[in-house]
Amino acid sequence: MRIVTMNRPDKLNALNTELTRAIHDALLATDEDPAIRAIVLAGSGRGFCAGADLSEFDALTPENQNLVEKRADLTCRTQAMMQSLSKPIVSAVQGAAVGGGAGLAIGCDMMVAATNLKFGYPELKHSIVPALVMTGLQRSLGRKAAFEMISLGRLIGANEAISLGLCNRVVAPEEVVATAVEIAEAWAAANPLAMSAAKALYYQVADLPYPQAMAAGRELNAKMRSFRTETK
Repeated sequence: MRIVTMNRPDKLNALNTELTRAIHDALLATDEDPAIRAIVLAGSGRGFCAGADLSEFDALTPENQNLVEKRADLTCRTQAMMQSLSKPIVSAVQGAAVGGGAGLAIGCDMMVAATNLKFGYPELKHSIVPALVMTGLQRSLGRKAAFEMISLGRLIGANEAISLGLCNRVVAPEEVVATAVEIAEAWAAANPLAMSAAKALYYQVADLPYPQAMAAGRELNAKMRSFRTETK
C-alpha cells in the first residue's frame, strides 16, 4: 500500500502545473510497482486540494495557446486516470476539496471525508467553466443534483456528501488518513489479479448497455477460476 500526498500546504495544495504533473507521474509509477496493491491519495496540511491555482491563469491566455492546450491535456489526463489504474485508490479528504480538488476526491474508487469537509465546484463564481471535472461529477450524482452543484457553486459538508453518495466514510479530521489506510490495507489483502479484474469490470459495465455488460461479466466469470491458483 502506498500513500501519495499532495504537498503544497501553504496553498491548500492548489493545482499548479508542477503539482498536477507530480500527481499524474506518482500515480502512474505507483500503479506500475508490482509490490504495491492499493493507493491512498491525500493532501498535506488543513485542506485536501483547493482546485486550480488561479495565479497561473495570467499565462494561460489565447496568446499562449500551446501552453493552454498542454495544461488542459495534463489536467484532463490526471482527472481521468484514477479509474484506469489497475490498483484501487481511496482519497483521504479533509477541509477544502473544491473544483479540481473535488474532482480528484470523487475520481478515486472510494472517498473518506473528514467532518470539516468543504466540497464543491465554485468555478462559475470566478467566470470559469468546470469543464474537466463535470463528467466525473455527473457520473457520481443524479443529473439534477450535479447541475445544482455546478451552476450554483454551493459548498457542501461531510454529512451532505455522504447522503449524496459522494463519500464512503465520515470521520474526524485526525482520523481521515488512518481510515483510508485501513481500506487500502483491506484491498491489499485480496488477490491482486482478482482485485484488478474486479475494478476494470466495474467501470467497464457502467458504460455498457445491459446485454453487453452481462456478456463482459460472463467472460470474466469464466476467467476468474484461474485467479484462485495464483499466489497472493
